[in-house]
Amino acid sequence: MTDAAPGPDAAAGVLEPEERDLVRSLIMADPEVVLGDERVMRLLIGEPTEPGRRIVDLRDRLVERLETRLRRVVHANRSMIAAAYENVAGTQALHRAVVALIEATSIGAFLRCLTEDVPDLIGVEDARLCLEAEVDATRPASGFGAGSGARVLAVPEGAVDAYMTLGPDPATERAVLREAAVEAEAMFGMGTPVRSEALVRLDIDGATGLMVFGSSDIDRFGPDQGTDLLRFFGETVERLLAQRLRAAGLG
Repeated sequence: MTDAAPGPDAAAGVLEPEERDLVRSLIMADPEVVLGDERVMRLLIGEPTEPGRRIVDLRDRLVERLETRLRRVVHANRSMIAAAYENVAGTQALHRAVVALIEATSIGAFLRCLTEDVPDLIGVEDARLCLEAEVDATRPASGFGAGSGARVLAVPEGAVDAYMTLGPDPATERAVLREAAVEAEAMFGMGTPVRSEALVRLDIDGATGLMVFGSSDIDRFGPDQGTDLLRFFGETVERLLAQRLRAAGLG
């Protein structure tokens, strides 16, 4: 009696489904069956099996994944470094602005520096200082020396809170960064290019004030940014402005 001839699948080296399951279960039960066999590993990592055909190269797949992860890490690091440089640059610019304000000894020089020089130092287009007073409508403030122009405004009592809480999500913090609304024209004038603004509430010897910086870049100021530097600047302006007002006999 002769042995039966092998089927076409067996002759071609193709395993039946049951045989594949058996091989798989054996490998999972004892991976060293594969990992410890030098010849098997050489085949798995990409040595030719027949002309024009190669087993999947596991090393290439691993390298591709590692390169992808490395690119993600490099991109994240670059973003963090760029943000850090931007933060350092912003801090240095604000420090220069504070030094300039300290050097302005008269009330007139202080207000000109605050509303004209400081915006240039910190890289924004415009600035306004608002002081609540017994007035019926917003208007240029008077009595602060020549040169302040329309950048120092007298506003009705309650106007600071009203302006700071504009928008669908009213903010109650001392410092607010946001996209400018149409109401910004009342602050910066008709046709203003301002598209985002930074606001900080001031308490000047018990009187309420507001410092507003405006930028034509809609992304310059936004609610997702930190306000530590802005609050520090506001506290500095409060103290320096109160000193200048008292020295001028206006406090």
